[in-house]
Amino acid sequence: MKQNVLVSGASFAGLSTAYWMSKLGYNVTVVEIAKGLKRGGTPVNIRGNTVDIVKRMGLLDQIQSNHLKMELTEYKNSNDVTERTELREDLADDEYEIERDVLLNMMFGAVKDDVDFIFGDSIASLKEESNGVEVAFKGGPKRSYDLVFGCDGIHSVVRKACFGEEAEFTHFLKTYFSITIVNKLLIKENTTQMYNEPGKAIMLNAYNNKTDIVLCFSSDKEIPYDYRNEEQQRNIILNRFSGLGWRTPELLEEVENSKTFYFDKLCQVKMPSWTKGRVALVGDAGYCASPAAGMGGSLAIDGASALADAFRKCHGDYERAFQEYNKSFRPFLEEVQTTAEMFVDFLVPPTEEAIRERHTQEV
Repeated sequence: MKQNVLVSGASFAGLSTAYWMSKLGYNVTVVEIAKGLKRGGTPVNIRGNTVDIVKRMGLLDQIQSNHLKMELTEYKNSNDVTERTELREDLADDEYEIERDVLLNMMFGAVKDDVDFIFGDSIASLKEESNGVEVAFKGGPKRSYDLVFGCDGIHSVVRKACFGEEAEFTHFLKTYFSITIVNKLLIKENTTQMYNEPGKAIMLNAYNNKTDIVLCFSSDKEIPYDYRNEEQQRNIILNRFSGLGWRTPELLEEVENSKTFYFDKLCQVKMPSWTKGRVALVGDAGYCASPAAGMGGSLAIDGASALADAFRKCHGDYERAFQEYNKSFRPFLEEVQTTAEMFVDFLVPPTEEAIRERHTQEV
């Protein structure tokens, strides 16, 4: 008899985990709190080992046909003068950049006929029993599953229910950021522009007739806010960036009137183990490297594949597979997290001197 598994979250970690567990012969159900796939977000980088994984998933040809061709990055001063230019040379044969929503649609298409989806609901509680996990849903009756996978992001419900409070595992990188996507070009297409003042950064990415507006600011202490209260989060950004130079007033107007908005802290999730009993975490829920790494999507894809490889190696013995997953994937993950921490100061230089140094260093 096929075993039943529950995946919490329908983003890259959840869809990848659902894909591989289905291929391994499990009956898979995905529960997602949103009413559909969560749209929006900056493009995803597919490179290195992730290329081989998406090839095995049958997605590489589609990714190659839809990848972005970003040309250059310009570092601006308050007078809109370009102080430094970095040419984005053609990506290597094994490296692609693709819109987040395009890749998400591809992955959903790869699993939707083989996996059951429950949208608009979430896990209320988990109770492990001798032969399974009893799951109570906010919008429906209790059900029992053989395994549960928490693929539900930084604010993971599964992690909180099984491992402990979020604060135990998140490491604040003293930076907050927002992402707003507008359906028009604010700068030349296939271009990135950066503007900084001490402790603040504005980045524009233009591609496919749209522009990402990314705003970052440093903060020594964490700011209390409701991560589901979008209006409160917009006000934090509008207040923090009020009075800045360059094109800031125009960009804040776009942020204030936009339909898409995302805000959170830059942080990393660090855990001694991503598994407990019959529950495992995949992606940001277990090992967020922070958006500064530029690898959130690909790291989730890599993690789901590592978990599936562990199940194959251990012939479906979940206890041994979970041990293998914790052991085999950790060295790569720790390397990515270290790189991400180093990149934060480059993205948001703390002083005017640091900004000048970055803009004058040889490329």
